[in-house]
Amino acid sequence: MIDAGNIVQLIGNFGFPIVVTIYLLHRFENKIDSIVNAIHSMENVVNTIEKKKGE
Repeated sequence: MIDAGNIVQLIGNFGFPIVVTIYLLHRFENKIDSIVNAIHSMENVVNTIEKKKGE
């Protein structure tokens, strides 16, 4: 059975890694969003170049 002492111990043992993981995931999410935006921009440039070649 899990009592209050065990819960406090679990939070103490795993709290810091969880906080660090959430922080890193948040940072990676922002970087991934930037990469996705760059890919969309490159896609637009490629489409524009292809349209000009087809004219």
